[in-house]
Amino acid sequence: MEQEGTRATGRRRGRPRAAEVGAARGRIVAAATQEFAERGYEAASIRSIARRAEVDPALIRHYFDDKQALVAAVVEVPLRPDRIVQGALDGPLDAVGAGLVTGVLRAWDSPAVRPAALAALRGAVGHGPVSRMLREFLRRELMHRIAGRLVEAGVGEGEAELRAELAVSQIVGLIMVRYVLVAEPLASLDPGEIVRRLAPVVQFHLDGGAGLDSAAPAAKNSPHDE
Repeated sequence: MEQEGTRATGRRRGRPRAAEVGAARGRIVAAATQEFAERGYEAASIRSIARRAEVDPALIRHYFDDKQALVAAVVEVPLRPDRIVQGALDGPLDAVGAGLVTGVLRAWDSPAVRPAALAALRGAVGHGPVSRMLREFLRRELMHRIAGRLVEAGVGEGEAELRAELAVSQIVGLIMVRYVLVAEPLASLDPGEIVRRLAPVVQFHLDGGAGLDSAAPAAKNSPHDE
C-alpha cells in the first residue's frame, strides 16, 4: 500500500498545471522571437525554434497550430492574415477579390484586433529584425499564396506574382487610408459599400486586367494624338 508521504511528493498524472503551461509557452514564444529576428521568417523552422527553447517540436505544435500562429504570438496580434487569404482562396477564383476585401474589413473593424494590428503594421514598415520577419511573413503567406492559386489556374508564375502584388496593393491601400490615416469618408464608409466598390478592382488585377487593352484606344483623345 502506498504511503501518504510518497503520494504527496510524487508527480501527479494528468494535465500540466497552468503555471507549467504558461512557462513552456513563454519559452517557445521567446525562442521564436529570437529565431525570427536572427534568421527571418522563411529560414526559421519549428525544429530550430524547438532547439532554442529546449523543447520537443511536438510541444510547439501542441500550443501553436503552425509557424504562422507563432508569428501572431510574437507580435501579439490576434489576427491571422494567412487564414483570411486562405478563406478567400478556398472559394471560386472569380470571387477571390470579394473574399479578400470582406475578410480584411471583418478583421480590421474588430476593436479587439485593430490596436495590435496597427502596431504590427507600423513594425512591418520599420527597419528592425521584427520588421524583416513581418515582411517575409506577409509576402510568403499573402502574395505567394495568391500567386500559387493563380498558377494552379494556368497563369504563368511571373504574371501570377505580378497580379498578386497588384491585388494586395489595393488591400494595403485600403488599410492605410481607412485604419492608419483614418481619412473620411472612407474611414466611416459602410463595409458593404467598400466591398461593392473595391472588390471588382482587386478582382480586375487577379484576372490580369481583362478589358484593359480594349479600353486603351479611348485614352488617345488628346491634341497630341492628332
